[in-house]
Amino acid sequence: MSPAGETGTSSTPPRANALAHGASKIESTPNSRGTAVVSENIGVLGVNVKKVRPWIQRDIEQAKECKADAMLQALLQRASSTPETRQPELLQKCLKAVLPVCNGQVSAGDIHSSGVETALKKYVRPGVENNLYAPFIEATNIALACLEDIKVDRMRAPVPAVDMICQQNDMPMYQNHQTVKSARKPDLVFLPLNSACTPFEDEKGGKKGKQKDDEKRKAHMVKNAMAKPPAPLPWKDVLACIEFKRKTDRKKSIKPPQSSYKVNDYVPTKPEYLPVDHLKAEDFAPGPSQAATQPAPDTAIVSSGLTAAQASKGGSSSKRKAADTLQSAPKKSRIDPDEPDVTVQTGMYAAEMFAANLAVNHLINLIVIDDVMWIWYYDRQGTIQSSGINFIQDLPRFMVLLYALQRFEPQDWGRNKDFLPVQVEGKRCHEFKIKDAELGEVDLLLHTSHDESVTHYGLQGRATNVVPVTSDALAKKYESIQDGMVAKIFWGEANRTSEPEILKRVEEIAKAHDTVKDHIPELLWHHTITNPTSAIREALGVPEPTTGSRVLYILVFRKLHPITKLHGKELFDVWYQCILCHVTLWKQGVFHRDVSPSNLMWYWKDGKRIGVLNDYDLSSLADDPAPRGNERTGTVPFMALELLSAQGQRGEIKHLYRHDLESFMWCFAWICLRYENGAPLPEESRPSRLDDWATSGAVTCGMLKLYFLNNLKEYRSPHIKSLMWEFLVECFDVLDTHTFNRRKQLLRSTKGGDQPINFEESELDIDGFLQSFKNTESWAALSKPLREPSQ
Repeated sequence: MSPAGETGTSSTPPRANALAHGASKIESTPNSRGTAVVSENIGVLGVNVKKVRPWIQRDIEQAKECKADAMLQALLQRASSTPETRQPELLQKCLKAVLPVCNGQVSAGDIHSSGVETALKKYVRPGVENNLYAPFIEATNIALACLEDIKVDRMRAPVPAVDMICQQNDMPMYQNHQTVKSARKPDLVFLPLNSACTPFEDEKGGKKGKQKDDEKRKAHMVKNAMAKPPAPLPWKDVLACIEFKRKTDRKKSIKPPQSSYKVNDYVPTKPEYLPVDHLKAEDFAPGPSQAATQPAPDTAIVSSGLTAAQASKGGSSSKRKAADTLQSAPKKSRIDPDEPDVTVQTGMYAAEMFAANLAVNHLINLIVIDDVMWIWYYDRQGTIQSSGINFIQDLPRFMVLLYALQRFEPQDWGRNKDFLPVQVEGKRCHEFKIKDAELGEVDLLLHTSHDESVTHYGLQGRATNVVPVTSDALAKKYESIQDGMVAKIFWGEANRTSEPEILKRVEEIAKAHDTVKDHIPELLWHHTITNPTSAIREALGVPEPTTGSRVLYILVFRKLHPITKLHGKELFDVWYQCILCHVTLWKQGVFHRDVSPSNLMWYWKDGKRIGVLNDYDLSSLADDPAPRGNERTGTVPFMALELLSAQGQRGEIKHLYRHDLESFMWCFAWICLRYENGAPLPEESRPSRLDDWATSGAVTCGMLKLYFLNNLKEYRSPHIKSLMWEFLVECFDVLDTHTFNRRKQLLRSTKGGDQPINFEESELDIDGFLQSFKNTESWAALSKPLREPSQ
């Protein structure tokens, strides 16, 4: 294994351990509430992406806040010629520099900045939401043209390679996520000029023309920028989405623009920040230029999902939609309790933007309600919203925002410059090259369009992508590997012991224990990009900026097969090998703590299937007893019931071996009930309630699993063989017996006001718990030697 490489400018921040609610000590890392809690990819759980929508809302509910001027300053700093040097005076300098544009005193050829005022006067007229799009686009694109030649010391020039433009969309945009397809409909988008022009040029027969860039821009501004694209825009090209809502009565005007502008102090808007559910709140307080709430009709497609009230309870609807697709429902002219809030809607667009490009660092979207704009910043640590900017009354701040964005390089928009998109045999791939102390240059060709790629859908968390990879350098070093390689790319918490460090310990244990040897993933190479997500939070003055900070890891492994491809005794045999590896590691001080089907793998060796316990990025070590990081330890559908309780979610229950062994049982049940002969069952043939385990909050999931235990007969399916069903029943009977005995002990200890027992585990307890399952008749039957077929 080559030593871990690192790039970046910031070191790992210090660890921060916060106390749990009502506890003097955190016994285990509590769960996050958002998309990090759901499986890290779509395919592992077989749950449709639209069911992740409630988790998107929970991520948005946790959004941090910052002042608008702090956000503008940070964006200007990023667009400056010396982004690493603090320049606190930039905002004021830029506010003064854009005043001529605000006051109609700048021309760019025959484009005059006075057109900004003209467009804004159209914008404020009475009307419906759709009427806002064209004048906003017109004002924005005129401003961009006139801002090009505004020079401010230490600010970069506009970026010709991007040449951003504001484009109407209001049309479905599609994207494939493994086996499902999404449809989203943002109102407006920022795009590179060439990307905005392409659908219109293709409509004319593919003639691109030979216009100069300025001529091309003007021609597009005048005609096509304010028109719906004739073909869907690709998500991979979108720089930012802009979503509108009109709250002012459609019969009333919004306050018009000023006759002249000067630099003023920031004036807070009402509301200053957008709560998730504010559009449905009865007490929404309109600003000075806003009238009472009155929704405007339009026909845009949005992502229907749970209401805020439902999501805050951590539950999923008991009435499942008839169509389990990502196709979204139309917007309605009245407030619909099932329609997501505009903040959640925009968060769904961010999830699409994250999924469209590999290892995206961050994203920016805008929400516009009447004459107020909020900047939303997304990365894998979480979401930040700025306070509102009245972009008509405080036009200079809007111009400064455009001035900064116009000077963004692709990496400033969040594109990861270390991963270069390339076309290989007509398919989109990514190249990653870096110098390595041992191997010289390491070349990775990541086959991101491959059918076996496992991608992530969501906002925050590890955002793990696993893709097939080829590499001349690694193939030369590891000539014996015949099955191929995969790259695991994820955002790990900077405060956690890294997966490569834990795997070093695991490899040492494997040398002395046959139950671990050959049963762990083979790490071939790894690299860490140490640009922590906490940096922007420190710049914005967000409280506790390093809590949950993340850095990007790239790990290359030998390719393995998923356990879900197996059934019957083959499944049991590989599953048991993983249990034996897990228990040995636990006794040796490596606590896995994230047992799920996606982490149980296998490969062939000498004609036998060898089980592999995979994925150690949430594991902990016995000699590092304090909980690290801010992320959950476990995948909700497979977590032990005790950890899914409210007490467990507050981190007040110590994560013990028995919790992980219980997770193994839930995994086995999940595979048996949702797969047949190694293939996923069609939706109509599998127990529908199991899908709800994956989309519910932790406490609700625990209640659903209790219902499962109390009503096992309802889940019996004809495809499950008798022996496998007997095994499931006997395993859950053992679990129920142990739970009952612990509950009796607990009740006795609390009788008379005694302190509850703090259950600890000895090796004898661990062995006894595992042996109680092995003592069942069905375990003995499944353990009979398996005759392996020839490969």
